[in-house]
Amino acid sequence: MSNAVAYQSAQYQPAQYASEHIRITPTTLADGRDFFYLDDDPEFVSGRRTRELHDPRPLTDRFAPHLDAEGREVPVQAPRMRKDPLTGEWIPMATARMNRPITAGPGATASGNPLAARKPGDPYQDGEVPDTDYNVVVFENRFPSMMQVPGVPAVTTQVDGNTLWEQQIANGRCEVVCFDPKEDALPADLPVERIRTVVEAWAFRTAEISALDGIEQIFPFENHGQEIGVSLAHPHGQIYCYPFVAPRMETELQHTEEYHERTGGNLLKDILKAELDAEERIVFRNHDWVAYVPAAARWPLEVHVAPVRDGVLSIDQLDDDERWGLAQMYSTLLKRGNAFFDTGDGKGMDLPYISAWHQAPLHDSRRENYRLNLQFFSFRRSPNKIKYLAGSESGMGAWISDTTPEKIAARFHELGPVDLDA
Repeated sequence: MSNAVAYQSAQYQPAQYASEHIRITPTTLADGRDFFYLDDDPEFVSGRRTRELHDPRPLTDRFAPHLDAEGREVPVQAPRMRKDPLTGEWIPMATARMNRPITAGPGATASGNPLAARKPGDPYQDGEVPDTDYNVVVFENRFPSMMQVPGVPAVTTQVDGNTLWEQQIANGRCEVVCFDPKEDALPADLPVERIRTVVEAWAFRTAEISALDGIEQIFPFENHGQEIGVSLAHPHGQIYCYPFVAPRMETELQHTEEYHERTGGNLLKDILKAELDAEERIVFRNHDWVAYVPAAARWPLEVHVAPVRDGVLSIDQLDDDERWGLAQMYSTLLKRGNAFFDTGDGKGMDLPYISAWHQAPLHDSRRENYRLNLQFFSFRRSPNKIKYLAGSESGMGAWISDTTPEKIAARFHELGPVDLDA
């Protein structure tokens, strides 16, 4: 057992495993952004070794005034968002993202990897990690889609003075979660113990961000693969913290609430039970989690993962056993996803995918009738083809599936049984 003092706050209280096996070390980057090391290396967990906390870059405070093109001092501008009067959806407009570094794909422009550990003597010295190594790190995005600026209230105004078009600052928060220091590592190849640390990072940040004013929904997600549009190839995910309920979540809340009012039940709980009763689309399970292809799957490869225990609304509500079970389940899902398409050499492929955590919104009165779930999917529909979202999907939001959920599940079954409780 570690004799080091575990990080904790009024919001985040580590359970036994994290207290003994994961050390969280906070610091701030040169421009004032929050940064956290999450170490599972026993040398750092015990406190025998410590992390580098000083960021040597000459960055100015991100909230400090700056000079415009004419040399005048102007205050920092937060990203803004406008509401679409036809749909009621808020659209953040993050122009700062145009300047973010890109290291993946044919349009790569960056000379170095900002998510890598610092390399003394390397000509590229604009990385985000102060230390020369790490296990898992979390930090605020340098080029955020949403950002909270101290002293700037989230008041509603009108575009061009017309009441049709409401606008506000995009008063949210964006964080990056780096899964491993190796730049070419694949999430599917990480040991389960490392994925368990990533799970703790999701829980830790969900708990702490839940206490911030103005945040309505916390969305941890992972984009993986060039076809998905990943701009940095380093194994990482993100956490978007919206100042509104996102459109997909709003639609789900409408249906879960209507179902509860009509039946008294929980729609997500009853969907899980129905899938267990049907059995055919269950792809694997352990004591605490079930992975299944939903009966109305829209993607060529789509798997939902749900906790067995009822009443879990968010990742930070998971207990130690459930967090371990999730790490095992996620590792298996990524490995089986890579093996899903037969490329002829028996090696499968590095599957492009999106992994999206659907957590109950923080303050919406409908949250109690929701339930935590992971929605994992890929655009890939064959070893050499992807599904393009064309006229019907993009223009009308009317999905046309290229396969059936039963065929997706059958392909997973062909890959052989999995014993996740071993």
